[in-house]
Amino acid sequence: MKLLGILMVAALPAIAVAAGDGQSGKTPPPKPAQKKEAPKPPEKKAAPKLEIGKPAPAFELKDLDGKAVKLSDYKGKTVVLEWFNPECPVATYYHTKGPLKDLGARMAKDGIVWLAINSGGSGMEGTGVEKNKKTAADWKIEYPILLDEAGTVGHAYGAKVTPHMFIIDGKGNLVYRGGVDNAPGGKAEGGTAVNYIENALAELKAGKAITKNDTNANGCGVKYGKPKT
Repeated sequence: MKLLGILMVAALPAIAVAAGDGQSGKTPPPKPAQKKEAPKPPEKKAAPKLEIGKPAPAFELKDLDGKAVKLSDYKGKTVVLEWFNPECPVATYYHTKGPLKDLGARMAKDGIVWLAINSGGSGMEGTGVEKNKKTAADWKIEYPILLDEAGTVGHAYGAKVTPHMFIIDGKGNLVYRGGVDNAPGGKAEGGTAVNYIENALAELKAGKAITKNDTNANGCGVKYGKPKT
């Protein structure tokens, strides 16, 4: 009898649990499903910086009359690229009072190809065919102004400001990148103005290595459009 009593006492907790489950008659609610995090888009890597002495990126853009212009059209010639914004105060100074007032025209007489490129996005400052045509007439710019609203060419070259200058030799290699001179706004660093573009073109013509081939470019930031998502 003592043994039977002990067994019954030991079984009481199990009976109570079973009775409790029977009284509730409910199954525990399912756990809410965990939200899956959306995959993160891959990070965009910055385009590698162009190396001096390496091939310049090829491009094709339209001028203000809608004519296609390719860099390859000028194979064998020295090409100067000038990043351009007609509403940039620094560009305005360079074209109305500074070296760019006549430099492109003078270099053209020496067989140099000069191309201005406007990489401003649609609706941004200094963009639009008519605005650029009017400025070209006002500033007596005779060389082509090419439109790069998508910013593809500007990003390929790493153009940061207007004006930002690049020189490509007859072999298609980038041989200069930087500013027009050391005197943005007419104030020369060190007191003596140095025209980097004119000096570089003179050294290139003489078959010499360009003394200063990678200089500081000062100006307004290129008004790139917002990247498409």
